[in-house]
Amino acid sequence: MGKTLFDKVWDAHVINQIENGPDVLFIDRHFIHEVTSPVAFVGLKNRNLKVLFPDKTFATADHNTPTINQHLPIKDVLSAQQVKTLEKNCKEHGIDFWGLGHKMNGIVHVIGPENGITQPGLTIVCGDSHTSTHGAFGAIAFGIGTSEVEMVLSCQSIMQQKPKKNEDNYRWKTKQFCNTKGCCYIYY
Repeated sequence: MGKTLFDKVWDAHVINQIENGPDVLFIDRHFIHEVTSPVAFVGLKNRNLKVLFPDKTFATADHNTPTINQHLPIKDVLSAQQVKTLEKNCKEHGIDFWGLGHKMNGIVHVIGPENGITQPGLTIVCGDSHTSTHGAFGAIAFGIGTSEVEMVLSCQSIMQQKPKKNEDNYRWKTKQFCNTKGCCYIYY
């Protein structure tokens, strides 16, 4: 049997296969925000590392931002500090930052498709559980933890076990109902 689309994309991104372990997978796009990235940047600083590919990393203020009145300062002190820290870290590492008021600012798992960054055949990660929604665009995408955010920032790859596949075949019965406005097919 031939390879699935998932297999083809996954296999094209494998840098190394660890025997009886995970694959080392190259990551095409990395989205970051103010909540899961600060500790990752501290890890880079402590190990004297730079972001390997800042042009493959996209940063937006997301989780701690108001949905209205974004022209006003963020009221919550911790939230405001997290956004400022993200902006500072992005500046230090040459990463584009889409903060409040920026035309590309938005929800971290929505800005990729909105701005043409998410594309079929890419691998995409973010420290956000909704990242898998990029899969609707033909990408392999998943949420990662803070230590993995640091790993992707430093080496643009991640150690990941290839997910198992499940093949289900269904046989559907159909009925056709037609009237003057058209036909409808019912699957059961």
